Amino acid sequence: MSTDSTRCLVTGATGYIGGRLVPRLLDGGFTVRALARNPDKLANVPWRSRIEVARGDLADADSLDAAFTDVDVVYYLVHSMGSSADFAADERRAAQNVVAAARRAGVRRIVYLSGLHPDGADLSAHLTSRTTVGEILIASGIETIVLQAGVVVGSGSASFEMIRHLTDRLPVMTTPKWVHNKIQPIAIRDVLHYLVAAATAEVPGSRAWDIGGPDVLEYGDMMQIYAEVAGLSRRHMLVLPVLTPRIAALWVGLVTPIPSGLARPLVESLHCDAVMDNHDIDTIIGRPAAGLTPYRRAVSFALARIARGEVETAWNTGTAAQLPSDPEWAGEVIYTDTRSRRTAASPDRLWRAVESSVPQHWSVEDREPGAVLRLRAENRAPGDRWLEMRVTPEDGGSRYEQRAIFYPRGLLGRLYWYAGRPVQAIALDARVRKVTAAAS
Repeated sequence: MSTDSTRCLVTGATGYIGGRLVPRLLDGGFTVRALARNPDKLANVPWRSRIEVARGDLADADSLDAAFTDVDVVYYLVHSMGSSADFAADERRAAQNVVAAARRAGVRRIVYLSGLHPDGADLSAHLTSRTTVGEILIASGIETIVLQAGVVVGSGSASFEMIRHLTDRLPVMTTPKWVHNKIQPIAIRDVLHYLVAAATAEVPGSRAWDIGGPDVLEYGDMMQIYAEVAGLSRRHMLVLPVLTPRIAALWVGLVTPIPSGLARPLVESLHCDAVMDNHDIDTIIGRPAAGLTPYRRAVSFALARIARGEVETAWNTGTAAQLPSDPEWAGEVIYTDTRSRRTAASPDRLWRAVESSVPQHWSVEDREPGAVLRLRAENRAPGDRWLEMRVTPEDGGSRYEQRAIFYPRGLLGRLYWYAGRPVQAIALDARVRKVTAAAS
């Protein structure tokens, strides 16, 4: 199959993987249709005008026929983990509905992203369900490529966000014994490479292939490397063999923004190693042109996107940055303080007061003459600090708007923000009065 004539249906386009896959497929020359229970969730994505959106629900067999019509490749990227009391039954039924709809429509290939796991192991309910879905698709008679990945490293990935939030918050933590299990993480960019290539790759038949990055690490090592890349101190872990998955999931739900209903299947899936058993995928598809991304570099990429996205969005809206397809708890790291005051002074006089008010140990990061001055703190703090000062004309005078932004590092950064909040509020309010008084 060639890309320019291949029509792809992406189920789960409103999810983490699907929301990143669609633009990659478009850039690769594929025609893309997205399936969504609520198409409004795709209204604000930047690639909306380049795709067709079909309303449908994998749980409702009758809603799928129109979406599957005239499609060559179906991407199965939907799961019910954390959103259903009996997600295994729901996922089994959804897979059967997809198979039936694909047969009726004459779909040539199904591509499914599953979980990496050892053969013959006693799997968690989550991994068992993912494996069952793969088996249903492979047995369908439709050519099926199942890609099995472990921890996906990228901002917004549930597995990575669990690592990030736990490591950020807990310099000392109690952990289950699975902290010493072997994991083969893979960067989101490499997952997308394999998924895009799977649309047209020549395969010998339907089966599952493992995908993973170049590093095999203990889960605890992944947290330590994250801490190092994030500029945190080394984390101390006390292994408690009696810590059950249920208790561990409740603990994760308590100290992180990840819902406990999602945390439990994630935690349960960590009780066995997740290392590639086969490397055949590289002979079928080939590795990315730049090579597989090492775990440390993948963490750096993820943190750079978080920091860049969070700060950029904080300038514009004062809220944490998210892609439309990211979960609500994927941000939650930026603190802002926004204040404004009107003055009778002209915008020119107010701007001169702004420029003359730059404090010591702050550098100019961005400047729009007469309108915006953005500063970044140079002095040491458990996080990064920015200050934005904006001038706008208003009713014969002008308005001074001030936004302080703090990007914390670890628990100490969060304590720094909350413990110093009363003093910071007084200082920031005093700055507003000082600048507007100087202009007047």
